[in-house]
Amino acid sequence: MKVSQIMTPGPTQVRENVRMARALATTNPDLDVQFYEFYKETCDKIGAFLHTNNEVRVLSGEGILGLEAACASLTEDNDRVLIIDNGIFGEGFADFVKMYGGEVVVFKGDRKRKIDTIELEKFLKKDHGFKYATVVHCDTPSGVLNDINKICHLLKEKGILTVVDSVAGMGGEDVRVDDWQIDIVLGASQKCISAPAGLTFLSISDDAFKVMKHRRKPIASYYCNLLIWKDYYKNQWFPYTPPISDIIGLRQAVDNILEDTEIIKRHSCIAKATRKAVIEAGLNLYIKDGYSNTVTVVELPEGINDKELLKHMVDEFDVFIAGSFGYLKGKVIRIGHMGENAKKDKMIYTLLALQASLKALGFECKKDMVEVFLDEV
Repeated sequence: MKVSQIMTPGPTQVRENVRMARALATTNPDLDVQFYEFYKETCDKIGAFLHTNNEVRVLSGEGILGLEAACASLTEDNDRVLIIDNGIFGEGFADFVKMYGGEVVVFKGDRKRKIDTIELEKFLKKDHGFKYATVVHCDTPSGVLNDINKICHLLKEKGILTVVDSVAGMGGEDVRVDDWQIDIVLGASQKCISAPAGLTFLSISDDAFKVMKHRRKPIASYYCNLLIWKDYYKNQWFPYTPPISDIIGLRQAVDNILEDTEIIKRHSCIAKATRKAVIEAGLNLYIKDGYSNTVTVVELPEGINDKELLKHMVDEFDVFIAGSFGYLKGKVIRIGHMGENAKKDKMIYTLLALQASLKALGFECKKDMVEVFLDEV
């Protein structure tokens, strides 16, 4: 398998110390009491990274597992659930709610802009009878970033539980779970965390656990049941065998983040310089406001085919960026500057490859993207 410079919006490149951690000899995670300590310490480190005292769990499955588990654990028949939607993943929460018998109500935002919190506040004054609400921090297909601080405060003022998908946000954007009143925040190993894909992790508030505990009917799942994890440490019992090597790798990746005191500033600087380079080259950003620091989404110039462009970048430069999907398929390209990707040298080479590939396919940039990037960064 050819290994390219991976500049997609997740999975990202993985640092060598994470790869080596995953190669360590392992014990039996179900029976070795020392692993229960290791798992709890890992959860505590994630909690520190998320600025929360809430319970944290690491689950065996890619990030979508966390999204479904939150909905499975909270939703009962006919529960009204508010879906805050301004992107593909925002909209996607509705499928999980319906799957577990909930009634979906959608607050729809402009898909090229962050959620308008003034309009959301007006909406909630008229209708706030919801068990919980879902919102996506960074909707990766479009790169739009929502102000989860303001959104969650508005929801909690109305007594609505908050479920936040920050899979593509946390690590590159600030997340302060306790201060922002987030009941469940969802993350995954393969984005800004820069560990291999395969794990989801989440923090769960006491309020969320209470709702799960006092359900009328049992949670209609085992693997997606967050309640069965409640007393794992006290009982020294895991619901299923944890993927120990993946968790050891995740622990190292989280340590890397905690040691990087400038991580949010670095992401912001790289993202701002990338956007400026793209604009001054004569390209258009897809969104109009709410720019993410983890992914830049660029409209394809007329006459440029996304598959041809992406193939040229891989074949000629060993640089792997992404197209998009859903309503954005064939219309945009996505550059992931998150986690280990958010480094100056990697972005310089990516922009060089992009500009040369666009030229080879017939589009001449107005300015040199690398020069603009270096002037700004």
